Amino acid sequence: MTQALTHRRPDARDPRAAGAFSEAVATVARLPVPVLIYVMCVVFPVSIPVGPLNMTSVRLLLIVMIIPLTIRLLMGKYGRVLATDILFFCHVLWATVALAVNNPDRVVEQAGSIGIEFIGGYVLARAYIRSPEDFLGLCRLLVGIVLFLMPFAIVEAVTERHPLLEILGSLPGLGTVPEIAQDKRLGFNRVQGAFAHAIHFGLFAAIAMSLCVVGLKGTMNTTRRLVSSALIFITGFLALSSAAIIALALQLGLLLWSIIFRRFWWRWWLLAGLFVLAYVAVDLLSNRKPIYVFFSYMTFSAGTGYYRVLTFEWGMVNVFANPVFGIGLNDWVRAEWMVTSSVDNFWLLMAMSYGIPGFLFVALGYIIVLWRVMWRNLEGDAQLMQLRRAWVFTFMGLSFMLFTVHVWGNMYSFVFFMFGAGVWFLEATPRHERKDDNEAEPEPIRSQSVVRAGQQAPPAGHKSRFTRF
Repeated sequence: MTQALTHRRPDARDPRAAGAFSEAVATVARLPVPVLIYVMCVVFPVSIPVGPLNMTSVRLLLIVMIIPLTIRLLMGKYGRVLATDILFFCHVLWATVALAVNNPDRVVEQAGSIGIEFIGGYVLARAYIRSPEDFLGLCRLLVGIVLFLMPFAIVEAVTERHPLLEILGSLPGLGTVPEIAQDKRLGFNRVQGAFAHAIHFGLFAAIAMSLCVVGLKGTMNTTRRLVSSALIFITGFLALSSAAIIALALQLGLLLWSIIFRRFWWRWWLLAGLFVLAYVAVDLLSNRKPIYVFFSYMTFSAGTGYYRVLTFEWGMVNVFANPVFGIGLNDWVRAEWMVTSSVDNFWLLMAMSYGIPGFLFVALGYIIVLWRVMWRNLEGDAQLMQLRRAWVFTFMGLSFMLFTVHVWGNMYSFVFFMFGAGVWFLEATPRHERKDDNEAEPEPIRSQSVVRAGQQAPPAGHKSRFTRF
Protein backbone atom coordinates (compact mmCIF):
# COMPACT_ATOMS: atom_id res chain seq x y z
CA MET A 1 0.00 0.00 0.00
CA THR A 2 2.82 2.36 0.84
CA GLN A 3 4.37 1.80 -2.58
CA ALA A 4 1.14 2.56 -4.43
CA LEU A 5 1.07 6.06 -3.01
CA THR A 6 4.46 7.26 -4.21
CA HIS A 7 5.12 9.60 -7.14
CA ARG A 8 5.56 6.72 -9.55
CA ARG A 9 4.86 3.04 -9.62
CA PRO A 10 8.05 1.59 -8.13
CA ASP A 11 9.44 -1.71 -9.15
CA ALA A 12 9.13 -4.31 -6.42
CA ARG A 13 12.89 -4.68 -6.65
CA ASP A 14 13.50 -0.93 -6.20
CA PRO A 15 15.85 -0.79 -3.19
CA ARG A 16 14.64 2.70 -2.25
CA ALA A 17 11.01 1.59 -2.04
CA ALA A 18 11.94 -1.59 -0.23
CA GLY A 19 14.16 0.37 2.12
CA ALA A 20 11.45 2.89 2.96
CA PHE A 21 8.95 0.13 3.65
CA SER A 22 11.35 -1.89 5.79
CA GLU A 23 12.32 1.27 7.69
CA ALA A 24 8.66 1.96 8.48
CA VAL A 25 8.11 -1.63 9.61
CA ALA A 26 11.26 -1.52 11.73
CA THR A 27 10.17 1.74 13.39
CA VAL A 28 6.87 0.19 14.45
CA ALA A 29 8.55 -3.08 15.42
CA ARG A 30 10.85 -1.19 17.80
CA LEU A 31 7.86 -0.05 19.83
CA PRO A 32 7.73 -1.74 23.23
CA VAL A 33 5.55 -4.85 23.18
CA PRO A 34 3.16 -3.55 25.89
CA VAL A 35 2.38 -0.51 23.70
CA LEU A 36 1.66 -2.69 20.66
CA ILE A 37 -0.59 -4.99 22.69
CA TYR A 38 -2.37 -2.05 24.33
CA VAL A 39 -3.17 -0.28 21.04
CA MET A 40 -4.40 -3.52 19.48
CA CYS A 41 -6.66 -4.10 22.50
CA VAL A 42 -8.09 -0.59 22.11
CA VAL A 43 -8.78 -0.93 18.39
CA PHE A 44 -9.98 -4.54 18.42
CA PRO A 45 -11.75 -4.88 21.78
CA VAL A 46 -12.64 -8.27 23.18
CA SER A 47 -13.95 -9.17 26.60
CA ILE A 48 -13.42 -12.28 28.68
CA PRO A 49 -16.01 -13.48 31.20
CA VAL A 50 -14.48 -13.49 34.69
CA GLY A 51 -17.14 -14.65 37.11
CA PRO A 52 -20.04 -12.20 36.91
CA LEU A 53 -17.92 -9.62 35.08
CA ASN A 54 -16.92 -9.20 31.45
CA MET A 55 -13.30 -8.11 31.69
CA THR A 56 -12.04 -6.22 28.64
CA SER A 57 -8.62 -6.98 27.23
CA VAL A 58 -7.51 -3.39 27.93
CA ARG A 59 -8.40 -3.71 31.61
CA LEU A 60 -6.71 -7.10 31.90
CA LEU A 61 -3.49 -5.71 30.44
CA LEU A 62 -3.53 -2.61 32.63
CA ILE A 63 -4.38 -4.57 35.79
CA VAL A 64 -1.16 -6.54 35.29
CA MET A 65 0.98 -3.49 34.56
CA ILE A 66 -0.44 -0.56 36.53
CA ILE A 67 1.11 -1.28 39.94
CA PRO A 68 4.76 -1.85 38.88
CA LEU A 69 4.62 1.02 36.38
CA THR A 70 3.10 3.41 38.92
CA ILE A 71 5.73 2.51 41.52
CA ARG A 72 8.53 3.10 39.02
CA LEU A 73 6.93 6.39 37.94
CA LEU A 74 6.81 7.65 41.53
CA MET A 75 10.44 6.54 42.00
CA GLY A 76 11.46 8.80 39.12
CA LYS A 77 12.39 5.99 36.73
CA TYR A 78 10.51 7.68 33.87
CA GLY A 79 11.77 11.20 34.49
CA ARG A 80 11.04 13.38 37.45
CA VAL A 81 7.62 13.27 39.04
CA LEU A 82 5.49 16.09 37.64
CA ALA A 83 2.71 18.18 39.11
CA THR A 84 0.43 16.58 36.53
CA ASP A 85 1.26 13.11 37.87
CA ILE A 86 0.17 14.18 41.35
CA LEU A 87 -2.94 15.96 40.08
CA PHE A 88 -4.05 12.91 38.10
CA PHE A 89 -3.62 10.65 41.13
CA CYS A 90 -5.56 13.19 43.19
CA HIS A 91 -8.34 13.08 40.58
CA VAL A 92 -8.68 9.31 40.99
CA LEU A 93 -8.62 9.59 44.79
CA TRP A 94 -11.24 12.35 44.77
CA ALA A 95 -13.41 10.42 42.32
CA THR A 96 -13.23 7.46 44.72
CA VAL A 97 -14.35 9.64 47.62
CA ALA A 98 -17.14 11.17 45.52
CA LEU A 99 -18.38 7.71 44.54
CA ALA A 100 -18.21 6.56 48.17
CA VAL A 101 -20.41 9.52 49.15
CA ASN A 102 -22.91 9.15 46.32
CA ASN A 103 -22.84 5.44 45.42
CA PRO A 104 -21.27 3.43 48.26
CA ASP A 105 -22.56 0.15 46.82
CA ARG A 106 -20.67 0.68 43.54
CA VAL A 107 -17.54 2.47 44.68
CA VAL A 108 -15.16 -0.50 44.42
CA GLU A 109 -16.18 -1.45 40.89
CA GLN A 110 -16.34 2.08 39.48
CA ALA A 111 -13.31 3.55 41.25
CA GLY A 112 -11.27 0.53 40.18
CA SER A 113 -12.26 0.93 36.53
CA ILE A 114 -11.53 4.68 36.62
CA GLY A 115 -8.11 4.14 38.14
CA ILE A 116 -7.18 1.29 35.82
CA GLU A 117 -8.32 2.92 32.57
CA PHE A 118 -7.32 6.50 33.32
CA ILE A 119 -4.08 6.11 35.28
CA GLY A 120 -3.18 2.85 33.54
CA GLY A 121 -3.24 4.36 30.05
CA TYR A 122 -1.39 7.49 31.18
CA VAL A 123 1.35 5.64 33.08
CA LEU A 124 1.84 3.11 30.27
CA ALA A 125 2.67 5.95 27.88
CA ARG A 126 4.88 7.71 30.45
CA ALA A 127 6.85 4.49 30.83
CA TYR A 128 7.27 3.41 27.22
CA ILE A 129 7.05 6.51 24.99
CA ARG A 130 10.26 8.24 26.02
CA SER A 131 12.08 9.28 22.84
CA PRO A 132 11.60 10.57 19.28
CA GLU A 133 12.00 7.01 18.01
CA ASP A 134 9.23 5.75 20.30
CA PHE A 135 6.92 8.58 19.29
CA LEU A 136 7.62 8.11 15.57
CA GLY A 137 6.87 4.42 15.91
CA LEU A 138 3.56 5.25 17.61
CA CYS A 139 2.71 7.72 14.83
CA ARG A 140 3.36 5.12 12.15
CA LEU A 141 1.36 2.49 14.03
CA LEU A 142 -1.73 4.68 14.43
CA VAL A 143 -1.59 5.91 10.83
CA GLY A 144 -1.29 2.34 9.58
CA ILE A 145 -4.24 1.22 11.71
CA VAL A 146 -6.55 3.99 10.44
CA LEU A 147 -5.64 3.19 6.83
CA PHE A 148 -6.30 -0.49 7.54
CA LEU A 149 -9.73 0.39 9.00
CA MET A 150 -10.79 2.47 5.99
CA PRO A 151 -12.12 -0.38 3.75
CA PHE A 152 -14.15 -1.76 6.66
CA ALA A 153 -15.49 1.74 7.32
CA ILE A 154 -16.63 2.12 3.70
CA VAL A 155 -18.45 -1.23 3.84
CA GLU A 156 -20.15 -0.23 7.08
CA ALA A 157 -21.13 3.20 5.75
CA VAL A 158 -22.98 1.81 2.72
CA THR A 159 -24.26 -1.62 3.82
CA GLU A 160 -25.36 -1.25 7.48
CA ARG A 161 -23.14 -4.20 8.36
CA HIS A 162 -20.44 -4.10 11.04
CA PRO A 163 -17.74 -6.38 9.59
CA LEU A 164 -15.18 -5.88 12.36
CA LEU A 165 -17.70 -6.51 15.13
CA GLU A 166 -18.96 -9.57 13.27
CA ILE A 167 -15.42 -10.96 13.12
CA LEU A 168 -14.67 -10.20 16.78
CA GLY A 169 -18.06 -11.49 17.88
CA SER A 170 -17.43 -14.83 16.19
CA LEU A 171 -14.33 -15.58 18.29
CA PRO A 172 -15.16 -18.52 20.58
CA GLY A 173 -15.44 -17.73 24.27
CA LEU A 174 -14.95 -13.99 23.77
CA GLY A 175 -17.27 -11.02 23.57
CA THR A 176 -16.94 -7.54 22.11
CA VAL A 177 -18.76 -4.21 22.14
CA PRO A 178 -22.40 -4.23 20.97
CA GLU A 179 -23.56 -2.78 17.67
CA ILE A 180 -25.15 0.64 18.21
CA ALA A 181 -28.25 1.51 16.20
CA GLN A 182 -27.83 5.08 14.91
CA ASP A 183 -29.78 7.23 12.48
CA LYS A 184 -28.31 7.84 9.05
CA ARG A 185 -26.66 11.14 8.24
CA LEU A 186 -26.13 12.52 4.74
CA GLY A 187 -27.55 9.25 3.42
CA PHE A 188 -24.83 7.09 5.01
CA ASN A 189 -24.63 4.93 8.10
CA ARG A 190 -22.45 6.27 10.88
CA VAL A 191 -19.34 4.10 11.10
CA GLN A 192 -18.73 2.52 14.48
CA GLY A 193 -15.85 0.26 13.51
CA ALA A 194 -15.00 -1.89 16.52
CA PHE A 195 -15.42 0.98 18.98
CA ALA A 196 -18.16 1.55 21.54
CA HIS A 197 -19.71 4.37 19.46
CA ALA A 198 -19.26 6.13 16.13
CA ILE A 199 -17.96 9.16 18.02
CA HIS A 200 -15.07 7.09 19.33
CA PHE A 201 -14.24 5.87 15.82
CA GLY A 202 -14.10 9.47 14.60
CA LEU A 203 -12.00 10.50 17.58
CA PHE A 204 -9.45 7.75 16.92
CA ALA A 205 -9.08 8.82 13.29
CA ALA A 206 -8.81 12.48 14.32
CA ILE A 207 -5.93 11.64 16.66
CA ALA A 208 -3.98 10.12 13.75
CA MET A 209 -4.45 13.17 11.49
CA SER A 210 -1.69 15.52 12.68
CA LEU A 211 0.54 12.60 13.60
CA CYS A 212 0.57 11.75 9.89
CA VAL A 213 0.60 15.08 8.08
CA VAL A 214 2.97 16.79 10.55
CA GLY A 215 4.65 14.07 12.60
CA LEU A 216 5.79 11.94 9.66
CA LYS A 217 7.09 14.83 7.57
CA GLY A 218 10.58 13.99 6.40
CA THR A 219 10.27 10.31 7.30
CA MET A 220 7.61 9.45 4.72
CA ASN A 221 7.43 10.25 1.02
CA THR A 222 5.56 13.58 0.63
CA THR A 223 2.94 12.25 -1.77
CA ARG A 224 2.35 9.17 0.34
CA ARG A 225 2.08 11.28 3.49
CA LEU A 226 -0.42 13.74 2.00
CA VAL A 227 -2.52 10.99 0.42
CA SER A 228 -2.49 9.05 3.69
CA SER A 229 -3.61 12.19 5.54
CA ALA A 230 -6.48 12.68 3.08
CA LEU A 231 -7.54 9.06 3.56
CA ILE A 232 -7.43 9.51 7.33
CA PHE A 233 -9.64 12.59 7.00
CA ILE A 234 -12.15 10.64 4.90
CA THR A 235 -12.10 7.72 7.33
CA GLY A 236 -12.77 10.03 10.28
CA PHE A 237 -15.51 11.82 8.34
CA LEU A 238 -17.34 8.49 7.85
CA ALA A 239 -18.15 8.52 11.57
CA LEU A 240 -20.41 11.45 10.61
CA SER A 241 -19.73 13.01 13.98
CA SER A 242 -19.69 16.79 14.11
CA ALA A 243 -17.17 16.63 16.95
CA ALA A 244 -14.73 14.50 14.95
CA ILE A 245 -15.09 16.73 11.90
CA ILE A 246 -14.42 19.80 14.08
CA ALA A 247 -11.27 18.17 15.47
CA LEU A 248 -10.05 17.26 11.97
CA ALA A 249 -10.82 20.72 10.57
CA LEU A 250 -9.21 22.50 13.52
CA GLN A 251 -5.99 20.53 13.08
CA LEU A 252 -5.90 21.37 9.37
CA GLY A 253 -6.58 25.01 10.21
CA LEU A 254 -3.68 25.11 12.66
CA LEU A 255 -1.43 23.49 10.07
CA LEU A 256 -2.36 26.02 7.38
CA TRP A 257 -1.88 28.88 9.84
CA SER A 258 1.59 27.63 10.77
CA ILE A 259 2.53 27.40 7.07
CA ILE A 260 1.11 30.76 5.98
CA PHE A 261 2.61 32.70 8.90
CA ARG A 262 5.74 30.59 9.40
CA ARG A 263 8.01 33.66 9.13
CA PHE A 264 6.40 35.42 12.09
CA TRP A 265 7.41 34.30 15.57
CA TRP A 266 4.28 35.94 17.02
CA ARG A 267 1.89 33.98 14.79
CA TRP A 268 0.33 32.03 17.69
CA TRP A 269 -0.19 35.19 19.75
CA LEU A 270 -1.96 36.66 16.71
CA LEU A 271 -4.20 33.60 16.47
CA ALA A 272 -5.00 33.74 20.18
CA GLY A 273 -5.83 37.43 19.83
CA LEU A 274 -8.18 36.71 16.93
CA PHE A 275 -9.96 34.06 18.99
CA VAL A 276 -10.42 36.54 21.83
CA LEU A 277 -11.65 39.17 19.37
CA ALA A 278 -14.11 36.71 17.85
CA TYR A 279 -15.38 35.76 21.31
CA VAL A 280 -15.94 39.39 22.28
CA ALA A 281 -17.61 40.16 18.95
CA VAL A 282 -20.04 37.24 19.30
CA ASP A 283 -20.74 38.23 22.90
CA LEU A 284 -21.57 41.80 21.83
CA LEU A 285 -23.51 41.03 18.65
CA SER A 286 -25.46 37.94 19.71
CA ASN A 287 -28.23 37.64 22.26
CA ARG A 288 -26.69 34.33 23.35
CA LYS A 289 -23.48 33.47 25.14
CA PRO A 290 -20.59 32.61 22.78
CA ILE A 291 -20.39 29.04 24.09
CA TYR A 292 -24.07 28.57 23.22
CA VAL A 293 -23.41 29.84 19.71
CA PHE A 294 -20.57 27.32 19.44
CA PHE A 295 -22.81 24.45 20.55
CA SER A 296 -25.57 25.55 18.17
CA TYR A 297 -23.56 25.72 14.96
CA MET A 298 -21.03 22.94 15.49
CA THR A 299 -23.59 20.14 15.03
CA PHE A 300 -25.32 18.38 12.16
CA SER A 301 -28.75 19.69 13.17
CA ALA A 302 -30.15 22.72 14.96
CA GLY A 303 -32.10 20.40 17.25
CA THR A 304 -28.94 18.65 18.41
CA GLY A 305 -27.24 21.98 18.99
CA TYR A 306 -30.18 23.30 21.02
CA TYR A 307 -30.24 20.13 23.13
CA ARG A 308 -26.52 20.50 23.86
CA VAL A 309 -27.10 24.06 25.02
CA LEU A 310 -29.82 22.85 27.38
CA THR A 311 -27.59 20.01 28.56
CA PHE A 312 -24.84 22.50 29.41
CA GLU A 313 -27.25 24.79 31.27
CA TRP A 314 -28.80 22.00 33.33
CA GLY A 315 -25.39 20.39 33.82
CA MET A 316 -24.09 23.57 35.44
CA VAL A 317 -27.18 23.63 37.66
CA ASN A 318 -26.16 20.19 38.92
CA VAL A 319 -22.53 21.28 39.37
CA PHE A 320 -23.42 24.29 41.51
CA ALA A 321 -25.96 22.28 43.49
CA ASN A 322 -23.31 19.62 44.27
CA PRO A 323 -19.99 21.50 44.08
CA VAL A 324 -17.85 19.30 46.33
CA PHE A 325 -18.63 15.65 45.63
CA GLY A 326 -20.83 15.94 42.54
CA ILE A 327 -23.64 13.49 41.86
CA GLY A 328 -21.55 10.37 41.26
CA LEU A 329 -23.43 7.85 39.14
CA ASN A 330 -26.85 9.22 40.07
CA ASP A 331 -29.21 10.67 37.49
CA TRP A 332 -28.91 14.41 36.97
CA VAL A 333 -31.62 17.02 37.44
CA ARG A 334 -33.07 18.36 34.19
CA ALA A 335 -36.33 19.34 32.52
CA GLU A 336 -38.93 16.55 32.54
CA TRP A 337 -39.11 16.41 28.75
CA MET A 338 -35.33 15.85 28.43
CA VAL A 339 -35.60 12.08 28.19
CA THR A 340 -32.01 11.02 27.54
CA SER A 341 -29.53 11.07 30.41
CA SER A 342 -26.55 11.37 28.04
CA VAL A 343 -24.16 14.27 28.63
CA ASP A 344 -22.08 14.90 25.49
CA ASN A 345 -19.40 16.96 27.20
CA PHE A 346 -16.47 15.22 28.86
CA TRP A 347 -15.32 18.23 30.87
CA LEU A 348 -18.82 19.04 32.11
CA LEU A 349 -19.46 15.43 33.11
CA MET A 350 -16.25 15.38 35.17
CA ALA A 351 -17.56 18.32 37.20
CA MET A 352 -21.07 16.86 37.45
CA SER A 353 -19.88 13.42 38.56
CA TYR A 354 -17.00 14.27 40.91
CA GLY A 355 -17.57 17.89 41.86
CA ILE A 356 -15.48 20.94 41.13
CA PRO A 357 -12.34 19.54 42.86
CA GLY A 358 -12.50 16.37 40.76
CA PHE A 359 -12.79 18.45 37.61
CA LEU A 360 -9.98 20.82 38.58
CA PHE A 361 -7.54 18.00 39.32
CA VAL A 362 -7.87 16.52 35.83
CA ALA A 363 -8.25 19.83 33.98
CA LEU A 364 -5.26 21.51 35.65
CA GLY A 365 -3.07 18.46 35.08
CA TYR A 366 -4.09 18.48 31.43
CA ILE A 367 -3.51 22.22 30.94
CA ILE A 368 -0.15 22.31 32.74
CA VAL A 369 1.48 19.70 30.51
CA LEU A 370 -0.09 21.01 27.32
CA TRP A 371 1.03 24.58 28.08
CA ARG A 372 4.56 23.58 29.11
CA VAL A 373 5.05 21.38 26.05
CA MET A 374 3.81 24.19 23.80
CA TRP A 375 6.35 26.64 25.20
CA ARG A 376 9.27 24.27 25.69
CA ASN A 377 12.34 25.65 23.92
CA LEU A 378 13.48 23.00 21.45
CA GLU A 379 15.58 25.33 19.30
CA GLY A 380 18.19 23.56 17.24
CA ASP A 381 16.34 20.27 16.80
CA ALA A 382 13.91 20.42 13.89
CA GLN A 383 12.75 16.85 14.44
CA LEU A 384 11.75 17.45 18.06
CA MET A 385 9.96 20.67 17.10
CA GLN A 386 8.08 18.88 14.35
CA LEU A 387 6.99 15.96 16.55
CA ARG A 388 5.99 18.38 19.32
CA ARG A 389 3.88 20.35 16.84
CA ALA A 390 2.09 17.17 15.72
CA TRP A 391 1.22 16.27 19.32
CA VAL A 392 0.10 19.81 20.21
CA PHE A 393 -2.10 20.09 17.11
CA THR A 394 -3.65 16.73 18.00
CA PHE A 395 -4.53 17.83 21.51
CA MET A 396 -5.74 21.26 20.49
CA GLY A 397 -8.29 19.51 18.27
CA LEU A 398 -9.05 16.90 20.91
CA SER A 399 -9.52 19.49 23.67
CA PHE A 400 -12.28 21.20 21.70
CA MET A 401 -13.78 17.85 20.73
CA LEU A 402 -14.13 16.85 24.39
CA PHE A 403 -16.47 19.81 24.90
CA THR A 404 -18.98 18.11 22.59
CA VAL A 405 -18.50 14.39 23.29
CA HIS A 406 -18.00 12.03 26.19
CA VAL A 407 -15.41 9.26 26.22
CA TRP A 408 -15.57 6.11 28.28
CA GLY A 409 -14.05 2.63 28.44
CA ASN A 410 -11.21 1.93 26.03
CA MET A 411 -11.30 5.37 24.41
CA TYR A 412 -11.19 7.09 27.81
CA SER A 413 -8.01 5.17 28.52
CA PHE A 414 -6.58 5.81 25.05
CA VAL A 415 -7.08 9.59 25.25
CA PHE A 416 -4.91 9.76 28.36
CA PHE A 417 -2.46 7.26 26.90
CA MET A 418 -1.93 9.67 24.01
CA PHE A 419 -1.67 12.53 26.50
CA GLY A 420 1.01 10.67 28.43
CA ALA A 421 2.78 9.94 25.13
CA GLY A 422 3.66 13.64 24.87
CA VAL A 423 5.03 14.22 28.37
CA TRP A 424 8.55 13.20 27.32
CA PHE A 425 8.82 16.47 25.35
CA LEU A 426 9.30 18.26 28.68
CA GLU A 427 12.64 16.53 29.23
CA ALA A 428 13.72 15.98 25.63
CA THR A 429 17.20 17.36 24.95
CA PRO A 430 17.79 19.13 21.63
CA ARG A 431 20.75 17.76 19.70
CA HIS A 432 23.05 20.73 20.24
CA GLU A 433 22.62 20.52 24.03
CA ARG A 434 23.56 16.87 24.38
CA LYS A 435 26.61 16.53 26.59
CA ASP A 436 28.36 13.59 25.00
CA ASP A 437 30.22 15.10 22.06
CA ASN A 438 31.64 11.71 21.16
CA GLU A 439 28.23 10.18 20.72
CA ALA A 440 27.24 9.88 17.08
CA GLU A 441 24.61 12.41 16.16
CA PRO A 442 21.35 10.88 14.92
CA GLU A 443 20.75 11.43 11.24
CA PRO A 444 18.50 14.49 10.87
CA ILE A 445 15.16 14.08 9.17
CA ARG A 446 15.35 14.79 5.48
CA SER A 447 13.22 17.91 5.61
CA GLN A 448 15.89 19.70 7.64
CA SER A 449 18.36 19.82 4.78
CA VAL A 450 15.94 20.90 2.07
CA VAL A 451 16.35 24.46 0.75
CA ARG A 452 13.55 25.39 -1.62
CA ALA A 453 14.21 27.01 -4.98
CA GLY A 454 14.65 30.75 -4.65
CA GLN A 455 15.60 30.53 -0.97
CA GLN A 456 19.02 30.94 0.56
CA ALA A 457 20.41 28.59 3.14
CA PRO A 458 20.66 30.22 6.58
CA PRO A 459 24.16 31.40 7.49
CA ALA A 460 26.32 29.31 9.75
CA GLY A 461 25.51 29.90 13.38
CA HIS A 462 22.08 31.28 12.53
CA LYS A 463 19.51 30.71 15.29
CA SER A 464 15.86 30.59 14.42
CA ARG A 465 13.45 32.72 16.43
CA PHE A 466 10.73 30.15 15.86
CA THR A 467 11.48 27.97 18.85
CA ARG A 468 7.91 27.31 19.95
CA PHE A 469 5.42 24.93 18.45
